[in-house]
Amino acid sequence: MSSHSLQVYSEIGPLKRVLLHRPGEEIENLTPELMRRLLFDDIPYLKIARQEHDAFADIFRKNNVEVAYVEDLIGETLSQDKALCNAFLDEFLDESGIKNKNQVGRIKSFLLEMGDTRQMIDKMIAGIRREEIHMTGGTTLLDMIESDYPFLIDPMPNLYFTRDPFAVIGSGVCLNHMRTVTRRRETLFSEYILKYHPDYQSEHLPFWYDRRQEFSIEGGDILVLSERVIAVGVSERTEPDAIETLAKNIFSDGQPFDTILAFVIPKMRAFMHLDTVFTMVDHDVFTIHPEIEGPLTVYSLTREKDSGHYHIEKETYTLEDVLKKHLELDSVRLIRCGGRSGIDAGREQWNDGSNTLAIAPGEVIVYARNHVTNKILESEGIKLHEIPSSELSRGRGGPRCMSLPLYRERIRR
Repeated sequence: MSSHSLQVYSEIGPLKRVLLHRPGEEIENLTPELMRRLLFDDIPYLKIARQEHDAFADIFRKNNVEVAYVEDLIGETLSQDKALCNAFLDEFLDESGIKNKNQVGRIKSFLLEMGDTRQMIDKMIAGIRREEIHMTGGTTLLDMIESDYPFLIDPMPNLYFTRDPFAVIGSGVCLNHMRTVTRRRETLFSEYILKYHPDYQSEHLPFWYDRRQEFSIEGGDILVLSERVIAVGVSERTEPDAIETLAKNIFSDGQPFDTILAFVIPKMRAFMHLDTVFTMVDHDVFTIHPEIEGPLTVYSLTREKDSGHYHIEKETYTLEDVLKKHLELDSVRLIRCGGRSGIDAGREQWNDGSNTLAIAPGEVIVYARNHVTNKILESEGIKLHEIPSSELSRGRGGPRCMSLPLYRERIRR
């Protein structure tokens, strides 16, 4: 395994390298008035959230998984080349929604005056409060209208959900177009790391999708179920046209994948991404929200022989039958979040009880607070690594949401 190689051909292959973001001051910049705009339902307590996230990272390290951090990688990327740093800043500011363009130069100078690249990155992620920069020159009508809004640049509190900005699929990357404007800057960080970081840049790295393409797709909707089958949720965050583009590019590249299953899921908060209601634990074991069992509408995009073309077929099956058919399994075990529909399922689904992260077949990281689901998983022979989660869970994302596998060993069956 070279230092820059990317490889994910399953959800359960032994994990060797993962990308995280340790929550920072961006969390402290959340207020009740801004939560809806910034896609949060509550405000985590940063000190405890960091302790919980450090415990999360320690589980990886104790299991021989290399941990990389977004903030470290983008800092290393930009510190090597002043021109590159300047270009990144220009793009970041262009995408930050600054309405008064006269302010852009002053904000850029403010960031560059920090001197230390990592300090600059932390500030870009944290957001820039209006009070931090004294703007010179005359006050415009726009300045006066906007003066009650506390930020010149919004914070990026969703960045600790590293799953969404891009996904490694096979030996290539789906660099995502995020559905909401609030999160689109996150993929700019990903792009610069993948294209310019000395450990990851490669002229041979295929991009299955690009953040500048028209339709939205997010990593929480993408599950690599096997060397042949990819599942993608058609959700409030991922559009059908993006899935078709993804299919065309993967199927024409010679990858082993021959089927993409497009799961149509309800466009509601509890079903935000496919992985909030469905994750893979072992070859034939899955955690699910009870309401996704079906019958489901699933569209199978199947590659035609020796070409990048494919045909689409509508299938209406239960989740169990879809998985048995396409993964060629005699049987599957579906472990319901909370055990069954009802109070336990609703509470633990709210806290991402079915959002598990496999670090090896039959071995997963889970939130400790989902004790009903965890007890069921243990009774089914699944090895658990529980992490404290009173504060991290307030962002409405679990262990899978908070991690991006960069390299998994392949599984041969």
